[in-house]
Amino acid sequence: MSTKNLHDEQFEETTIRLFRKLSTRMILFHQLAAQSLGLVHTDLKSADILIEFGPMTAGELGKKTGLSTGSVTALVDRLENAGYVKRENDPNDRRRVIIVPVQESRQPIKKLFSGLSESTIALCKEYSPEELEIIFDFLKKGTDLIDAEIERIRE
Repeated sequence: MSTKNLHDEQFEETTIRLFRKLSTRMILFHQLAAQSLGLVHTDLKSADILIEFGPMTAGELGKKTGLSTGSVTALVDRLENAGYVKRENDPNDRRRVIIVPVQESRQPIKKLFSGLSESTIALCKEYSPEELEIIFDFLKKGTDLIDAEIERIRE
């Protein structure tokens, strides 16, 4: 779709509509994925945060998710009971506990997401390397934009 022929108002409406549609579908997909793994979507996304950023304290996880201390404790309990994380003592501070993602638990998640992963890779192969560079840049900037909005709303 070329944006050169779109009037500013139509461009804005199309942009917002497509982003909302993608966002809604992603949320619905992740809710269903979490449910099929016996989790709630917050648990699955928190496990994803731990995989992305690595082991962290419950306080750090709370800051990344925006969840209260009590909610994080309950979340970690659920993830630990389901085998997705384990608690380890901080080697530098015996009072602190580190939440560590369990690598073996990634297999069921990977299997569940394999169809979407394969479809995404196939979709990307429809574009030239130059187009992919632009798409990946757009996705990175979009992610940064959302991170900034999260911070703005939290303040």
